[in-house]
Amino acid sequence: MDSQGRLNATAASLLGVLRRHGELTGAGLVRATLLEIGEFFPLARSQAYRELTDLADHDLVEAGPPGPRSSRPHRVTRAGEVAFLEWLAQTPGEDSVRFPLLLTISFGSDLPPARLAELVDAHEARHREKLARYRALLPQVEEHADAFVAATLHLGIRYQEATLAWFSELPPEVRGRISR
Repeated sequence: MDSQGRLNATAASLLGVLRRHGELTGAGLVRATLLEIGEFFPLARSQAYRELTDLADHDLVEAGPPGPRSSRPHRVTRAGEVAFLEWLAQTPGEDSVRFPLLLTISFGSDLPPARLAELVDAHEARHREKLARYRALLPQVEEHADAFVAATLHLGIRYQEATLAWFSELPPEVRGRISR
């Protein structure tokens, strides 16, 4: 939540996941959030718990009685549902791409070519793995999930394909293949 008590995207995403699932413990909420939106909207565990506390302080979620290991199930209140739906109806903010390798590449002339090649190759391999994972998940999502979840996965696949095409088009010096 922001300093004026308005929902930020992280708090709203937690409300949305809780609303979808009905009731979850903090750990369950973190797992569900990472599974459902973590690939395109990363969330740190500590951030999720901090937001969950703020949501409870603003009466947007309520905690049930403590269970095993003091875990407490949380559910969205009526006020939380209203706040989530109001947030959801707003125009989304600008896209923000955080691609740490781009920062490294922008300063790549200061790295030894072999190290740059190692970093670029490792990132490319991770994108290949993500694409394979997304493609493997697609039949299950298309069979069991709604069109909204499937649309999100389709963009993830296209993003990975575009990123891999970008890797294939990098000039040799950017890939660290030419000594400077």
